[in-house]
Amino acid sequence: MMTYNFDQLNDRRNSYSMKWDIKDNELPMWVADMDFQTVPAVTDAIQKRAKQGIFGYTIVPDDWREAYCGWWKRRHNLTIAPESLVFCTGVVPALSSIVRKMTTVGENVLVQTPVYNIFFNSIRNNGRNILESRLVYENGTYHIDWADLEAKLSNPQTTLMFLCNPQNPIGHIWERETLAKIGELCHKHHVLVVSDEIHCDLTDPGKEYVPFASVSEICAQNSITCMAPTKTFNIAGLQTAAVMIPNPVIRQKVDRGLNTDEVAEPNVFAIEAVLAAFRYGDQWLDELREYIYENKQLVWDFIKKELPDVHVIISDSTYLLWLDCSAYESDSEKLEELIREKPVCGCVPVKNMAESQMDFYG
Repeated sequence: MMTYNFDQLNDRRNSYSMKWDIKDNELPMWVADMDFQTVPAVTDAIQKRAKQGIFGYTIVPDDWREAYCGWWKRRHNLTIAPESLVFCTGVVPALSSIVRKMTTVGENVLVQTPVYNIFFNSIRNNGRNILESRLVYENGTYHIDWADLEAKLSNPQTTLMFLCNPQNPIGHIWERETLAKIGELCHKHHVLVVSDEIHCDLTDPGKEYVPFASVSEICAQNSITCMAPTKTFNIAGLQTAAVMIPNPVIRQKVDRGLNTDEVAEPNVFAIEAVLAAFRYGDQWLDELREYIYENKQLVWDFIKKELPDVHVIISDSTYLLWLDCSAYESDSEKLEELIREKPVCGCVPVKNMAESQMDFYG
């Protein structure tokens, strides 16, 4: 019996929603933004703060660091030194700021594709080169091409690597041995690792992710971890995140970069939301993970029955699904046109489709 009502329909149209401010008869499954209401404790905290009626400048208190440390220790068995945490308004602003501060124009930033498309913006928009090490798609799953990865890391122009952990969009939880090998290769070739771990709480029931910094001292001292409660608790619009940097030399540089870019100061609700989510959100998250997992099963069953030529990449995390639709059309733009003409995916019988949290990538 669930305590929280994830079946509730929440109409977000006409609310300036990036996801839902769209044309009629379209289903916006490209935005990684849930339609569930957040944990009530977060709403209560924001309302309580709003009643003060004064919305001035806000500091980052020790309570904020303690909340992060407590959550990661409790949920992911990672001990975080409070001083290693730096506030940022979001993971994407952090990525862009780190690129600017820790690399120079014309250097390579390595990404393992397919991957979150905004990684490309953070690299390209700052005058750096995108260097892809493509994951190998074989027998319906993905794996790392280690020879290709090392060859590209060994390029003297490659100075930074974006790691997605768990991997978005394929939903794979990287194994400890895999992360250790990545860490060793990056250390060997003097490449700094930036690990985006924003989806880490959204693993399937019984599954646990491995924080990159927990794997070894090599990984910890040569990495920057981006983390946030925003995907987990559906509060991305509050613009609140953290970067965790064990190495004090790297931390000083990143901290200066975030402050120079003016993305290191919280808005008036950003701290209150984090404290409430991390202090009171455990049961809500456990129920959410069960609900999303059930939705995945429904989608998998439907596709197997109704769209047998579509292959679902089986995932262990995130509320995203990566679908191989190449049997219908290998060109993504033509596939988009085909879906608009025959929106078969709109028929998936997920509980409250608007609340399904399934993002379909072409």
